[in-house]
Amino acid sequence: MTNEQPRPDRILEIANGYWATGILGVAAKYALFTHLEAGADTAGRLAAETGMSERGAQTLLDGLAGLALVEVHDGGYRNTAEASAFLVAGRRADLSGYAKLKFAQMDKLANLPEVFHTGGPVQAMTEVADNPHWEEVVPAIAAQSVPVAVTAAELLGLADAGEVSILDLGGGSAIFSSIWLELNPSARSTQLDWEPINAIARRLLKERHVADRFTSVDGDLHSVDFGTATHDIVVYSHVAHQESAEDNTAIFARARRALKPGGTFVVCDYVVDDDRSGPFFPLLFASEMLLKSRKGGTWRQSDYRSWLAEAGFEDVSFHATPSPATLVFAR
Repeated sequence: MTNEQPRPDRILEIANGYWATGILGVAAKYALFTHLEAGADTAGRLAAETGMSERGAQTLLDGLAGLALVEVHDGGYRNTAEASAFLVAGRRADLSGYAKLKFAQMDKLANLPEVFHTGGPVQAMTEVADNPHWEEVVPAIAAQSVPVAVTAAELLGLADAGEVSILDLGGGSAIFSSIWLELNPSARSTQLDWEPINAIARRLLKERHVADRFTSVDGDLHSVDFGTATHDIVVYSHVAHQESAEDNTAIFARARRALKPGGTFVVCDYVVDDDRSGPFFPLLFASEMLLKSRKGGTWRQSDYRSWLAEAGFEDVSFHATPSPATLVFAR
């Protein structure tokens, strides 16, 4: 038994958490991690490379050291392994765009008291096909799915699966299609999403030299026909949290009809434990859905099991990934 008294440290860290978002967002804006990776390892060198003041560069480095994203090394600074993997420009899993996106959204937090009071968004919804923000948002959120798509491919044995047909529902940047088509030169993929988003996906897949095996269908996944017994794999990545329970059930049933016998439905999302005790990130992300979505949320494992059973799936499994997201396989 311990007599140790509670300390305020963690509460103070949480209350000042916006500084972590701000420091990371500014560091991403100035490509600080990319400059560090290239050898600009002091405040003076970073100031010269980025155009910020030397005082600003030093303070930013101090903050990043406090966040354990950079470390002091041989009288200078260097990226931690985590920052090197996920915050250096040009790397496929680079989350710098995501960090800048979250920094730009901080002003929306002022609406939270009313959002929690009313149980939903208080500003006009922006999730429409012709919103120009897709050019920024779609590439920015793609990187978070890179390790998940690789993990899913390994679990599915996709590289050696031969000629498979993939349907990606609301695939956005087509990051799953991109990675899977690279791993399997015999695979083909079709993405269903809004036309401006599909245009971004086609451009990104052209850069990866796999666009010749990628087809896009423009439209709303709630109404466009998925086909019948057409695809070996149907992917539903980071869409379930935007949808209601009823819409997810209906989409799952249509996904099952689109699968060939023996095919696999792959869901990727932030999944909450049945008793709502964790994990941390999915529990926190539910507040973002309250802010931005009329009916969405972070759903429990039991919710997915129920929806998938109602859709006719009999074999359901959950798989951890090297990210906060969980993979759900249903057959």
